[in-house]
Amino acid sequence: MPVNPMKTVSQVRITSPLFSGLVYSFSMMTIGTIVTSLFLLLTSTQESSLHTLTTIIHAVSLFIGGWVSGKRAGNRGWYHGGMVGVFYFILIFLVGFLAFDAGLNLQSLQLLGILFASGALGGILGVNTQK
Repeated sequence: MPVNPMKTVSQVRITSPLFSGLVYSFSMMTIGTIVTSLFLLLTSTQESSLHTLTTIIHAVSLFIGGWVSGKRAGNRGWYHGGMVGVFYFILIFLVGFLAFDAGLNLQSLQLLGILFASGALGGILGVNTQK
């Protein structure tokens, strides 16, 4: 009987809840950014709504990342999801600061609050959906 070659390949699994949440968050952000870019290109939507769209993309990405983080952690989902939100914000802020000379202002602090809350909510639901 032939042996399935896929069973002999070792799987890579990220064990850190924080890192796995960040990987999922940035993956979802990339997908959301591509979809939004195509949406802006193919429709007559104005770029003035871009701030709202990016905030929604970040919040949904963090919800999914928090969900994964909470599910991997198995406990304290709000903490793990919220920490994913904080680290995500720090990385986004650093990119904005270094690339565009964007400083810390009220708008970025509001984004931090939204990201923390979204990640924490995802983490809570992630812990509660464990088997």
